[in-house]
Amino acid sequence: MKLSIVVPCYNSEHTIGKLVDLCMQEFNNKDGWELEMVLVNDFSRDGTFNTIQGICEKYPNVKGINLAKNFGQHGALMCAFQYVTGDVVCGIDDDLQSHPAQIHQLLDKLLEGDGYDVVFGKYRKRQFGWFKNLTGKISQWLLFRLTDRPKGVEMSAFWAARRYVIDEVRKYRGTDAFIQLLFARTTRRMADVEVDHYAREVGSSNYTFRKEMKLFMTFMSFSVIPLHLATWLGALFSVTGFVWAIVILVQKLMNQDLQIGWPSLMVVILITGGFLFLMLGIIGSYIGKIIMTENHSPLYVVRDELNTGSVQKTERQILPENGQGSRTSD
Repeated sequence: MKLSIVVPCYNSEHTIGKLVDLCMQEFNNKDGWELEMVLVNDFSRDGTFNTIQGICEKYPNVKGINLAKNFGQHGALMCAFQYVTGDVVCGIDDDLQSHPAQIHQLLDKLLEGDGYDVVFGKYRKRQFGWFKNLTGKISQWLLFRLTDRPKGVEMSAFWAARRYVIDEVRKYRGTDAFIQLLFARTTRRMADVEVDHYAREVGSSNYTFRKEMKLFMTFMSFSVIPLHLATWLGALFSVTGFVWAIVILVQKLMNQDLQIGWPSLMVVILITGGFLFLMLGIIGSYIGKIIMTENHSPLYVVRDELNTGSVQKTERQILPENGQGSRTSD
């Protein structure tokens, strides 16, 4: 059976080499498994792609992809999916916080009994900074409540999936991808296994507040629940306002000298105004996604390829008029 390990790489020149070596040690001598790796450089600011070039010279079963600009972790993964040939695909980050030795746990769970389609690594204790831990908890809370998936399954960036799931996911033609949500809309046969999470050996998280907010808006655009929530909250505000108006009217009739409070009026205006602007922002995000999709904005653009057995591609995913994906080359 063939295993494809996909790794989105960003500013990881000091860790990606060790990660690949560890993966090779785990699977090159493992009976029954043939290994390939796909490393996608997401326009790193350091020498990551130079390191990937050296890795590809050392290991012919490693494919190296260089993107033309930064498309984000999920865009890099969508790119990697176009190059995998394995029966099972595994996703792992480039920072060594998930150890390759634990991939076996995902595979064992994936293939046990009737088997699952996707298995996630569930971290016993997350070794991120406070900000990443906070946003991670918020993401998990939203994933639990806003996605159609088995209850109790915790999603993460460390996962293994059957090839047919990947083939379905890479048909996605939107402008922004969220891999875990694409898994959830493809299958409900998902599970998780507890794994260890290690502290970063080099550097700090590449997720800034701006990137976290962009990822959050991408997440929200995969569900119509926020729009339904806006409808219910709007109805609640309307009913509350109507009841409050009756209360004020009755009080005024009973006491002609009663002065309507300016502070309470401002509080109501600020709360309702803030809510309206929030909902307008969410609706604007949906409209923006539609515009970007109609403009055929690519999920990624490939600049260089290594060990792929094909000529260099300048753009790997586009949307022609018939709506089907195609590949172009120089």
